[in-house]
Amino acid sequence: MTLAPWRSPLSRALHRDTEGRQRHRSKPHSRYFQLATVQANGYPANRTVVFRGFLNDTNQLKVITDSRSEKIQQIHHEPWAEACWYFTGTREQFRLAGNLILVDKDNPRSDLQMARYSTWQELSDNARIQFAWAHPGEKRAEPEAFSPLQPDAINPLPNFCLLLLDVAKVDHLQLRGEPQNRWLYIRDDFNNWSSSEINP
Repeated sequence: MTLAPWRSPLSRALHRDTEGRQRHRSKPHSRYFQLATVQANGYPANRTVVFRGFLNDTNQLKVITDSRSEKIQQIHHEPWAEACWYFTGTREQFRLAGNLILVDKDNPRSDLQMARYSTWQELSDNARIQFAWAHPGEKRAEPEAFSPLQPDAINPLPNFCLLLLDVAKVDHLQLRGEPQNRWLYIRDDFNNWSSSEINP
């Protein structure tokens, strides 16, 4: 698959020097973005997630989630979502809209299961153990529910899910400059991308 034209400016924002000394990816906050989904009642639901890279040679962003979390039902109800990613050093914002693809333990695609397994294996022990904690969103459990045995580092727990944002539209805003600069990238039904410069 050909990389989308918005990948280059996003990559530059991820790797560009911040104040000439450090890179964004060396700053923990650069790996976090906000992901908004739609609840069954039509209300938005927003949360901060960790960017886990792109799926192989695709334009799909990887994040992880727990099959017990509320966002799972939201995705089944309405898979359309939008991410908002802001880089403080370069003062750039990317809004990425598209469909969410849930890769749970029952997903029939072997290539996606391989990606799920490899993502689990790349996690830290601290990240993996959270999937063995008590059920998220329920009444606060006893302290021992948050001190489970360390999960296997090779085989993911059944509730571990890989979540892919299949991007169809990107709004890129550079806040530096007078006037500011803004671009819109849109994917058509044939997976071709168009780009245009628009007013900020």
